[in-house]
Amino acid sequence: MATSLAEIRAKLQAQESRKTGSGNNNGDNTIFPHWNIPDGSESTLRFLPDGNPNNSFFWAERLMIKLPFAGIAGQTDSKPCIVQVPCVEMYGKEHVCPILTEVRPWYKDKELETLANKYWKKRSYFFQGFVRKNTLANDNPPINPIRRFIISPQIFTLVKAALMDPELKNLPTDYDGGLDFRVLKTKGSSGYSEYNTSSWSRNESALSAAERAAIEEYGLVDLASYFPKIPGSVELKVIKEMFDASVDGQAYDMERWGAYYKPNGLYAEKDAAKTGTTDDNEVFETARPTAPVMAPATPVAKATVDETPPFEVDAPVAGGQPPVANKRADDLLAMIRNRQKTS
Repeated sequence: MATSLAEIRAKLQAQESRKTGSGNNNGDNTIFPHWNIPDGSESTLRFLPDGNPNNSFFWAERLMIKLPFAGIAGQTDSKPCIVQVPCVEMYGKEHVCPILTEVRPWYKDKELETLANKYWKKRSYFFQGFVRKNTLANDNPPINPIRRFIISPQIFTLVKAALMDPELKNLPTDYDGGLDFRVLKTKGSSGYSEYNTSSWSRNESALSAAERAAIEEYGLVDLASYFPKIPGSVELKVIKEMFDASVDGQAYDMERWGAYYKPNGLYAEKDAAKTGTTDDNEVFETARPTAPVMAPATPVAKATVDETPPFEVDAPVAGGQPPVANKRADDLLAMIRNRQKTS
């Protein structure tokens, strides 16, 4: 119980921050929630290399699966909720996802295609870098100015397109001749937020002395260290049980699955649709039973037909890793372009 006016005000302020999605981003203010910038505004980001020297790219692809439930078992007033679980294909070809194994054959039946899309893996991309122009109200930047960015497929397409431009001479992450990326948020005719007018700056710029000092002091993080823990045999069994229950329209059972994966925030899907919620902020819905473990970053793999159904067109380790060793920019650009051509 609050015992003073100051405590009451602090509590109300915390509740308001949770409602608006601003503030410290559920305790992790390393994340820059660009999806919360005002409509019509633009924030400027400067991406940095991945701290994993084995990753040729400056991003890491994350694959998650959303499991919708009718409510919470035993709670008569609970609303529909969603639990996100990692798609284990994210960790390498040797891992078999029990959900996708079940869902892939559904695409052979037109009547099951919509349901298959509902349970298909959702992509997002982890980047890191500086926020050079911040239009986010009430942002609470961390002491370490190197922020984490969770990029949706819509924005990632624009990020990737520039790498295929033959006139691009340097990597966008080059410390001396790199490029800023401008995130522009607009409201589409459907009422959802859109970012399709976001773009790279045309002018090269060098990192400032303060930005270089931050890299020297804090290091660059292995982006794959942000991935959820790799599910073991017990977690895989729980994931399959939750999937079966979700498809059957059952409620989420906290007693059976709460120790492994649970909703980080309960909300109705219709409410999310009204506010234009997108996959950009899906990280806040992800349950992590334990702290994330280090895992090698996986470059974007060559896509196959069953990996891209139609709808999909659309706590770092302290101190991080040392900066990626210097490589010739033209060699890295050639490598990226060659891989993109075959993907």
